[in-house]
Amino acid sequence: MLENLTVIELASVLAGPATGMFFAEMGATVIKVENPAGGDITRSWRLARENSPSDISAYFSAVNWGKKSISLDLKTPFGQKVVHTLAGRADIIISSFLPGSAQRLNLDADTLLQINPRLICAEINGYGETESRPAYDAIIQAESGFTYLNGTPGNISKMPVALMDILAAHQLKEAILLALIRRFATGKGGKVSVSLMEAGISSLANQATNWLCAGVLPQPIGSEHPNIAPYGTIFTTHDGMQVVLAVGTDIQFENLCRVLGLELPEEMRTNSDRVKQREVLNEFLRKAIAGRDRATFLAELREANVPAGAVHDLEEVFKLPLAAELTLNEGQAAGLRTFAAHGLGRKNLTPPPRLGQDTVEILGQAGYLPEEGS
Repeated sequence: MLENLTVIELASVLAGPATGMFFAEMGATVIKVENPAGGDITRSWRLARENSPSDISAYFSAVNWGKKSISLDLKTPFGQKVVHTLAGRADIIISSFLPGSAQRLNLDADTLLQINPRLICAEINGYGETESRPAYDAIIQAESGFTYLNGTPGNISKMPVALMDILAAHQLKEAILLALIRRFATGKGGKVSVSLMEAGISSLANQATNWLCAGVLPQPIGSEHPNIAPYGTIFTTHDGMQVVLAVGTDIQFENLCRVLGLELPEEMRTNSDRVKQREVLNEFLRKAIAGRDRATFLAELREANVPAGAVHDLEEVFKLPLAAELTLNEGQAAGLRTFAAHGLGRKNLTPPPRLGQDTVEILGQAGYLPEEGS
């Protein structure tokens, strides 16, 4: 799809590399530039059980498939010169420098666009272009409201994935694709940027409008939904398994009651009624669901067109056919595609690269002798 594009990745951790991997999945050549002293920090972010001598950690494997790796010290004139040469031939540069750092390294958008006016400089930062403090997902989740909303009163929690990085990566992909469309029309590149903080705030969806429109300050309510009931509610079945309900209409609630053999309470006929007396509703359902086994109960709900599902751990998730379609396996390496849409063709991806494994090749293609980088 994007086989003719070359992407230079001057980014580390998750958001920038996830953006780079998307373009690799679309067929682009993605060159990941890493510091010779250890490379992307996620190469060292290992689980306690990871004992492999390889510099490819499980975390690094999340968003670095399909790339080439070149090791360069960007604080040196030679490292900067090589990036300038690569930028002259590239279509996109993805970076995640702290504000001000790119200018000190001569790798800011203004400098790079002078070298190649068709270049798209895509930047990720934490809090916009004037706030220089480092951005960490756990902090952004807290400051953008997600941590406050997640969990239960007195037991709030961040999401167990770096959600702000993932959201920012999706925002940056969209911005780059729009910039490519603009370049097709005008022949000019330009700069696009997104902050993790803005990506988080813009994703608050109905929780934001509950406050902005209704003046209601959303509170942590576990997996419940502030506007619908029972929606997101988790119940335990007789066999000790868990199910989640997503009853969005009054007819679905009537069908749920029928499946459970319960008489529909007059005071719970409408969603508005159920939201107002959520605790009574949940207790009403909990006792009945506790007498059913999960598999049979879910089958009956599907037959009755009541939205429900099993609460899966990741072992169960990766037994699903849809998960298998997204899983990447190559020898001992494993990972996931970042792009789940169909209809554009899926490329075979090489495993995550060892640090600097393509340095000699890429330097040679750029006209440098290997010893110049030593």
